Amino acid sequence: MRRADRLFQIVQLIRGRRLTTAAFLARRLEVSERTVYRDVADLQSQGVPIEGEAGIGYRLGAGFELPPLMFTQDEARALVAAARLAQSWLDAGMAGDVEGALGKILSVLPPAARASAESLAVYAPPMFLDEAARQRLQTLREAVQSRHKLGLDYRDVQEAPSRRTVRPLGCFYWGKVWTLAAWCELRGDFRSFRIDRIDAVQVLDERFADEPGKTLAEMLRRLREHRPQPG
Repeated sequence: MRRADRLFQIVQLIRGRRLTTAAFLARRLEVSERTVYRDVADLQSQGVPIEGEAGIGYRLGAGFELPPLMFTQDEARALVAAARLAQSWLDAGMAGDVEGALGKILSVLPPAARASAESLAVYAPPMFLDEAARQRLQTLREAVQSRHKLGLDYRDVQEAPSRRTVRPLGCFYWGKVWTLAAWCELRGDFRSFRIDRIDAVQVLDERFADEPGKTLAEMLRRLREHRPQPG
């Protein structure tokens, strides 16, 4: 890769993330971290408002804009494939947003690239989530975003029913099922709830804030160490 192309890619990678480390940039660009430090310093000296420092991470300052980029035919086909797959597995609200975003992307492509992308022979029929599961997934996802506690009527693997109050932390897709990662107030610990075993969901008025030991980051840390307990 030419150095000019690498500098451009550095700006693109930093712009697309909240905080970007030199180690991440080095892996993506297949160069040493020392090269990244040197390139970032050169960009800063040229007036690109990259904030941060070595050992901490970088972010792009407000007000910096680059001209719109055009997708290659391969990139456009990859976006179409990803959108088709996503629409089959997401809730109706987000699937609609994916379709709208894809339409905007296709509308700005040159005719040849658009035709190539739309003719991609990769499809994912919408037959994996029934309507009830889609609605539950949307309710859970929106509660994660709004930070509302949930009341769940849940059946465990032995079909034993229980009523749970949880702090929803994230929705995870495992290839066959969706699960809700949450802090369960009944168990006083993290739990994963299969969405197809949730009989009813109530969005509670009470909101929650991050507390030490009850965050998604902590759950993911534990997940790396051992598998979480089922609901």
